[in-house]
Amino acid sequence: MRSLARRIFAFGRRQPALVGVDIGSTAIRLVELSRSTDATASGVHLETYALEPLPPNAVVERKITSVQTVGEAIGKAVARSGTKARRAATAVSGSAVITKVISLPAALSDAEMEAQILLESDRYIPYPLEEVNLDFDVLGPADAGSHLVDVLLAASRRENVDDRVAALEIGGLTAAVVDVEACAMASAYTLLLAAHHQARAERTLAIADIGAAAMTLHVLHEGRTIYSREQSFGGHRLVAEVQRRYHMGHDEAVRRVLGGGLPDGYAAEVLGPFLEALAQQIGRALQFFYSTSAVDRVGRIILAGGVAGIRGIDKLVAERLAMTTVVADPFAPMSLSSGIEPAALHRDAPAMMPAVGLALRGFD
Repeated sequence: MRSLARRIFAFGRRQPALVGVDIGSTAIRLVELSRSTDATASGVHLETYALEPLPPNAVVERKITSVQTVGEAIGKAVARSGTKARRAATAVSGSAVITKVISLPAALSDAEMEAQILLESDRYIPYPLEEVNLDFDVLGPADAGSHLVDVLLAASRRENVDDRVAALEIGGLTAAVVDVEACAMASAYTLLLAAHHQARAERTLAIADIGAAAMTLHVLHEGRTIYSREQSFGGHRLVAEVQRRYHMGHDEAVRRVLGGGLPDGYAAEVLGPFLEALAQQIGRALQFFYSTSAVDRVGRIILAGGVAGIRGIDKLVAERLAMTTVVADPFAPMSLSSGIEPAALHRDAPAMMPAVGLALRGFD
C-alpha cells in the first residue's frame, strides 16, 4: 500500500533502516530485520526486537485512546531493543480499516486509477472523502485473459492514521509506512513458508490471530489475502477467569497463564474449557468463510497472537477441527543477532507476526 502515510523514496540509494511497530491492545511489538549474509532458508536476519506492555485501556477496540501513553510505550520499546533506526512502519486493523477488492481496466495508469477511485469513492466508503486516508494496490489480472485487474482498496478514518503517526513521533520514530494489518500478516506468512515446507503445497491456508480482545481469521489463497473477519473472542476471557478464580491481579494472571505456576486444577477447570471455546470459534469462522466463498477447503491453520503461545493449543485445535494446525514462528527461518535469547524469542514469536510483516517493508 502506498499512501496511507507518506513514503519517501531515494532511488539509487540505500534506504535507512526501518522497524516494524505493531500497536496492539495490550502491548507494543517492535521488530528490526536485515538481509542475512548466512545461508538461512529465508535470507532474513533478526537484528533486534522488543515487546513493551501497554497499560489497560490505552488502546480499545483497535483505537488509540491515549496517544501520549502509547507514544511513551513505543519509546520504551525503542530503548529496550537498542535499535538505531528512526523510520517505522505501522498498521491499522480490524474495524479501523475498510478493505475491498474492486476491478478496474488494466489499461489505466496509476493516476487514472486514483482519479476513478476518488470519483466513485462513495460506492466503496461510508465516510466523506475528506475524513479518510485512502490507498490502493494492484493485485493482478481479475481473470485469465481479462482486460480488468483486481485492485485492493484500503481506507481508514484520518484519526486512526494520525494517532498512530503521532504516537510514533512521541516514541522517537517517524512514520514511513502505514499499512493494513492483513497485508502485514500476509508478508510474514511468506517467511513461514521457509520454515514449513509442507505448507508450500497448500493453496489455501488460514491464520487465526488470537489477541487479547479479539480473534481475526485471515484466509490466504496462493499467498494473497482473500478474506479477513474479526470476532470478539480473545485471551482476556482466560485472564479474567484466572483473576476471578485464583484472586490474582491482571499482570500476575497474564504472567502465569503464559509461564505456568497455576494450581493443579487449572488445566481441566479453566484452560480446557477456554481452549474448547476457542476451537469452536475458529471452526465457526471457517464455516462462515466457506459459506461466503467459492473456496471449499483450507489446507491448514496457523495460530498467531499472544494466546497462540499457550502450550498444547495447536494439538487441541487440530484434534477438534481435524485439520493440520501449527503455531506461528516467523523467526524460525531467520538468523539471529548474538544478543537475542532463543527461548524468550520462541515464547514471544506467535504474537510478533504483524510486526515482522511490517518490518519486511524495509526491503521494498
